[in-house]
Amino acid sequence: MLAIERRNSILERLQKEKRVVVSELSQLYQVTEETIRRDLEKMENDGLVVKSYGGAVLNEQNIVGLPFDIRKNQCVSEKQTIAGLIADMVKDKETVMLDVSSTAVYIAKELKKKEELTVITNSVEIIVELYDMPKWTVISTGGTVRARSFALGGPHTDEILSSYHVDKAIVSCKGLDLVSGITDYVEQDASSKRMMLRAARERILAVDHTKFDTTAFTKVTDWSSFTKLVTDRKPKQKWLDEFERQQIECIYPE
Repeated sequence: MLAIERRNSILERLQKEKRVVVSELSQLYQVTEETIRRDLEKMENDGLVVKSYGGAVLNEQNIVGLPFDIRKNQCVSEKQTIAGLIADMVKDKETVMLDVSSTAVYIAKELKKKEELTVITNSVEIIVELYDMPKWTVISTGGTVRARSFALGGPHTDEILSSYHVDKAIVSCKGLDLVSGITDYVEQDASSKRMMLRAARERILAVDHTKFDTTAFTKVTDWSSFTKLVTDRKPKQKWLDEFERQQIECIYPE
């Protein structure tokens, strides 16, 4: 196992267990304890963990977020459920914007059942996913690549997004809060999401249940920016009441 693969595996364990122990990781990955300590030091320098005596805990205050290849393997069934619901809303030959979220990758996979679409995205992962769709038009925004995220962003990205008018913009986020609104980890991503929403006739927020009642680093937008919210299970009544007040259609599996 390569060092990067081992560190990603450790991050996955931290997401589930919140804490790891050096001696246990050494036995699990069949490497020395010193190797594990170097892994944890590298992860601490990246802002992902906080080292503790004999191990490490997940850095809950991390404002950058986990690497994309970790995030896309979290809540997989929930994201697949959301993707199926959204695919039912999209018609052939529509124009769709997809953001850089891991949820959007699952949506792109599900949309491949459509015969013909135009997709505009700043996600490198989605561009690669859709390369084999000959009847589709896939438009990359261009922009600056951010390490570990497979995301394109920056002023060029936002300028390109502002030049289009599309049927649907589908974005996700890292946190939903009744007071703070919709939040994300990275200001660059938040800016691109806002540009997508301004460009679309129908504006869809795609979030799994773990995002409710959480707040991330930077605000994306207010509730009034969305026409629909799609999630993997029925939200609590306080959320349903808020969506009704905001005139947002909430869609979830029956």
